[in-house]
Amino acid sequence: METVTIHKAKTQLSRLIEKACKGEDIVIARGSKPVVRLVAIQDARGNRKPGALKGKIQISPEFFEPLPPEELDRWE
Repeated sequence: METVTIHKAKTQLSRLIEKACKGEDIVIARGSKPVVRLVAIQDARGNRKPGALKGKIQISPEFFEPLPPEELDRWE
């Protein structure tokens, strides 16, 4: 785990981001006190497959009908 000061992090941000994307933890310190950790964001999308829920979900015709006026008023 690499620890850098805020000043060094500002001047070398691109390099630090590249290292974080490769899996390294980077700690940014104010003076000698660690304050934040720079880590890469994991891919939240995952492996989506179009049509994976086909036949498992049904939408009834009522879904497409207009909302009653009293419910529409609550949205305004």
